[in-house]
Amino acid sequence: MSGLVIKLGPHERVLINGAVIENGDRRSRLAIMTPNAHILRLRDAIHPEEVNTPVRRVCYIAQLVLSGDVGPAEAHGQLLRGIEQLSQVLTDPDSRLQLSLASKAVLEDQHYQALKHLRSLLPREERLMALGPQ
Repeated sequence: MSGLVIKLGPHERVLINGAVIENGDRRSRLAIMTPNAHILRLRDAIHPEEVNTPVRRVCYIAQLVLSGDVGPAEAHGQLLRGIEQLSQVLTDPDSRLQLSLASKAVLEDQHYQALKHLRSLLPREERLMALGPQ
C-alpha cells in the first residue's frame, strides 16, 4: 500500500495498524508510506450485525484483515471463494470487472483495494435485494 493517500473530513476516524486516529477540525490528507499497512476508514466499517448479505459478508472478511483481526493467509481462501460465489450471481460487465479487480487485489495482498472494489457492489446488491425473488 505504499503511497496511499487518504483524505479525511473533520473529526473523521481511521484505523491504521490497530490504532484509531481521529482527524482534527479541518479536512486533511494522510499519506501512508508504509507498505502493507492495515487501514480502515471507520465510517466505512461494517459492523458484525450488518453482515446480512453476500456482498457484505465478503466485504467483512476483507475488513477483518484490515483491522488486524484475521491474518491475510487465513482470509485468502475465504475471500477468493466469496468472490467466486458472487461472480456466479453478479454477471453484468461492471460487476464482473469489480470482482476481477477485487480478486486480483486479494492475490496481491492488497486488501484495502479489494475492499474498495467489493464495496462498489453494495448499491447494486441493495437494488437487487429490493426487487425480491423473481
